[in-house]
Amino acid sequence: MASMTCPRLSFFPARTRSASGAVASPSSSSPSPSPRHSLKCSSATNSNSAPLPSASRPRPTVADGVGSADLKGLRAPPIPVADSPVPVYRDPHGLPRPLTNADLMETSGEGLKVAYQGFPGAYSEAAAKKAYPNCQTVPCEHFDTAFQAVENWIVDRAVLPLENTLGGSIHRNYDLLLRHGLHIVGEVRLAVRHCLLANRGVKIGNLSSAMSHPQALAQCEHTLTELGIEHRQAVDDTAGAAKFVAEQMLQDTGAIASSLAAELYGLDILAENIQDEKVNVTRFMMLAREPIIPRTDKPFKTSIVFSLEEGPGQLFKALAVFALREINLTKIESRPHKKRPFRIADDTFSTPIKYFDYLFYVDLDASMADPKTQNALGNLKEFATFLRVLGSYPTDVSEA
Repeated sequence: MASMTCPRLSFFPARTRSASGAVASPSSSSPSPSPRHSLKCSSATNSNSAPLPSASRPRPTVADGVGSADLKGLRAPPIPVADSPVPVYRDPHGLPRPLTNADLMETSGEGLKVAYQGFPGAYSEAAAKKAYPNCQTVPCEHFDTAFQAVENWIVDRAVLPLENTLGGSIHRNYDLLLRHGLHIVGEVRLAVRHCLLANRGVKIGNLSSAMSHPQALAQCEHTLTELGIEHRQAVDDTAGAAKFVAEQMLQDTGAIASSLAAELYGLDILAENIQDEKVNVTRFMMLAREPIIPRTDKPFKTSIVFSLEEGPGQLFKALAVFALREINLTKIESRPHKKRPFRIADDTFSTPIKYFDYLFYVDLDASMADPKTQNALGNLKEFATFLRVLGSYPTDVSEA
């Protein structure tokens, strides 16, 4: 059998690999290894995701003067080696989200549609204008309508009252926060200055009745009595009351509303600042479909809601997770648990004793970007039967 000969190939010295995994030229006396980059994949995030290419494998380098060979045996110029470092793969859920048009409109609200409850001239509209000065306000008949308007992409935001220094919490909106999936993205405080409005030519002595929202009537109770106005008529909205008095040309009924409502509906202002307590501030929440990215370089609040199992000291234990981490609580509100209204507190008797089951709404003087807040909520989640973050948002530090 004829012998087979193989063509003789040029011999190139083998490149050595250091202990760190870097490839070095044999002419290098002290190779400089490339930095290793570890790739961590969380199976809890997406167990079905395909494996990413390894980022720890260094890009192969070419020894000085050595290039690739073409088919004709001619050497090509040396392959250039990029100076940029090997990219580090990260968990996509930890990357910042792209800016949206809503982010750019956040400061002044230019082009933003903001829903509020009530007729034009309502205090909620003034709060929406304070939160987003250049926004387009959209009146809604009910609180629930404003929530739905945001969810259905009819508007971009909603500004709704949450509590008042005289009337307390607006419980309806606490319940709607849990029913809907919107996020609190900000708060705004507005000083409420009630005015007594009436049609042109009507004097205070001609009035026997006052019409307004129930909370506005309650906030002006003593002043109205001193003015000799004995009868009260409750309606859904302060500006709606002004609108009704103007449209019906009522001569014996006045409206309690804002000075803006007087201007819009052509009414006279018979008295200003008629609330019983001169400091009358309402805190409004700003709602959006998506949460904002929390920060730690400015004051932030975080609003949560949770429920607990029956047992002695459970609420104390829940509040302790914040006290032990020196997280201040600015508000706590309890509401009956509508889906689980009763709990059995004692079944040792023939007839078990039942008590109301509650949801606890809490405002934290902290940001979700703070690890202390995350650890506290993680601790609370270990024994809470339900926990939801309603929003982490900048604290309103402006004057009301």
